[in-house]
Amino acid sequence: MSYILSNDNRFYVALEQSYGVAAAIATSNRIPAVKLTTKQQREKVQRNDKTGSRTFAGNPSGLRIQTSFGLKTYMANWTSGSGLPPHGPLFQACLGGTPAQSAGGTVASTSGTSTVAFTSQHGLAPGAAVTSGGEIRFVTVIVDAQTIQLNAPFSVTPAVSSQTGPTATYPTAESLPSATLFDYWSPGTAVQRVLAGMALDTLSVKVNGDFHEFDFSGQAQDLVDTASFASGQFGLSAFPAEPTVAPINYTIIPGHLGQVWLGSSPSRFFTLTNATITFANNLELRAREYGAMLPSVISPGQRTVSITFSLYQMDDTATAALYQAARQRSPVSVMMQLGQQQGELFGIYMSSVVAEVPAFDDSDRRQQWQFQSSRAQGSVNDEIYFAFA
Repeated sequence: MSYILSNDNRFYVALEQSYGVAAAIATSNRIPAVKLTTKQQREKVQRNDKTGSRTFAGNPSGLRIQTSFGLKTYMANWTSGSGLPPHGPLFQACLGGTPAQSAGGTVASTSGTSTVAFTSQHGLAPGAAVTSGGEIRFVTVIVDAQTIQLNAPFSVTPAVSSQTGPTATYPTAESLPSATLFDYWSPGTAVQRVLAGMALDTLSVKVNGDFHEFDFSGQAQDLVDTASFASGQFGLSAFPAEPTVAPINYTIIPGHLGQVWLGSSPSRFFTLTNATITFANNLELRAREYGAMLPSVISPGQRTVSITFSLYQMDDTATAALYQAARQRSPVSVMMQLGQQQGELFGIYMSSVVAEVPAFDDSDRRQQWQFQSSRAQGSVNDEIYFAFA
């Protein structure tokens, strides 16, 4: 008998068809998770009956269960021919919208710096991602069935007859689906776990770290394991076996690789030092109804999307315009690309962000501006888009 190594485990995640009913998984559902924290506790109540003693007599069984979780995972490469990205269920459960997939298209012509025409109908919608030459951009205007306008130009204009790459774009929506997370360990005799009815409340994406990472947190309906599993939990007759374990075949991406485009007329900034994009559903599970011990429905609140970032001050026009927009409370667009080659790209696009007036940090040898908690806005479910390419 030996200790269980903390890195000798594997995570799989999939969307549920019904809340709290465990999803089916396959090898393709494995994600490169870094850390999973879970906390499950019974509701704390105070007994006030007079027992004739100062000894606590204990609480009854059947008190409500509260389960929370936090999941940190690396961004990894995506082979588009294998379906949606492995991280897809997490993003769909967090944002709510059904992902829009595009196989790409053949370029017929380009006009100006950001208008692209295809040889056939593109099938894209505003907010959809387009990729070319190891870069990702987002559609802002549908000119016609074959022509689009992008939020920013590609560094290298796509050549006529060249192919744009496949993308998967995740939009927001009013309601949220749930997900199931499977946590398998070696050896097989170790305690295995399943977290079902996962309601994704917050997502944090940090830019310019060691690696590109996604941090998720939220609440789950329940947590079961091989040590305590009973038939019928999560709709399962038996604890699910792990799919065939394949060798590690994913690539993680260094955290300094990417691009950032900011401004009302977006310019590429090379002076960004760090950034954090925060997405919050402000959800509340329906867990207080009479007769229920576990949560029954996900109930999201008003969405909060914000970005905090720092950059070096420069005496150029684009940097000055960003400061002026913050002073005037004028919305600017924000686009961030993580990674730098096809199959290893992740994009974030916010079309309307009201930047807060930056704080000046002169503690370093070069002055930095720190824009704190600048909030994204929109009309209906359009304040942010995430995409893989």
